[in-house]
Amino acid sequence: MREEPHDEPHEESRAPYDPMPHGRAEVGVGPWEGPWPEGDRWDPDLLRDGDRRNVVDRYRYWTLEAIVADLDTRRHGFHVAIENWQHDFNIGTIVRTANAFLAAEVHIVGNRRWNRRGAMVTDRYQHVRHHADAASLASYLHGLATPVRLLGIDNLPGSLHLETMRLPRDVCFLFGQEGPGLSEQAREVCDGTFSIAQFGSTRSINASSAAAIAMHGWVREHADLAGDDAWRG
Repeated sequence: MREEPHDEPHEESRAPYDPMPHGRAEVGVGPWEGPWPEGDRWDPDLLRDGDRRNVVDRYRYWTLEAIVADLDTRRHGFHVAIENWQHDFNIGTIVRTANAFLAAEVHIVGNRRWNRRGAMVTDRYQHVRHHADAASLASYLHGLATPVRLLGIDNLPGSLHLETMRLPRDVCFLFGQEGPGLSEQAREVCDGTFSIAQFGSTRSINASSAAAIAMHGWVREHADLAGDDAWRG
């Protein structure tokens, strides 16, 4: 799978994972105590120095590659795509949420460079794919072994209501830029659009908030909530 490299100049824009000011003094765990475990999944540097990453306890001391491989065995059937024409700061937050809900892939549409700060390093554990435009995204999704429907999220005339529709299991949620919403080209290639119910005075909600609502809607409908994997912290 082609993924965006992580050694580009904009890498310094990442946000470090800092504990909350009134929380624990430090996050994670210190150096491994006792004989080191055997196996390829263990990272010797982390075993020696401690693991302060923002990962669940299951993955403490694991290598990045081992974590991604384990996640790949359980990824869900939904994808997330974000149009990137204005270096939208919401993109990183959407990637972080996609990681939390275990999306199959995240797709960046438009500019290749994107604001990673809000991702809080979670993009390293998530498959991220770039597409020059929405038409390329649609072609890729429809050409997969199991075709994936492309649904745009925007409060457009004729949009279905997320609260009452049945979400496809194999689906990609496409989000537009904060403010203008989906581009005209994106609207043309989508297999449909849906909106999220709102009751206040504002015309739209934040793009990253809309993404979280849509992904959680898929989780409520299709994810296996019976096992321990669903309740990590």
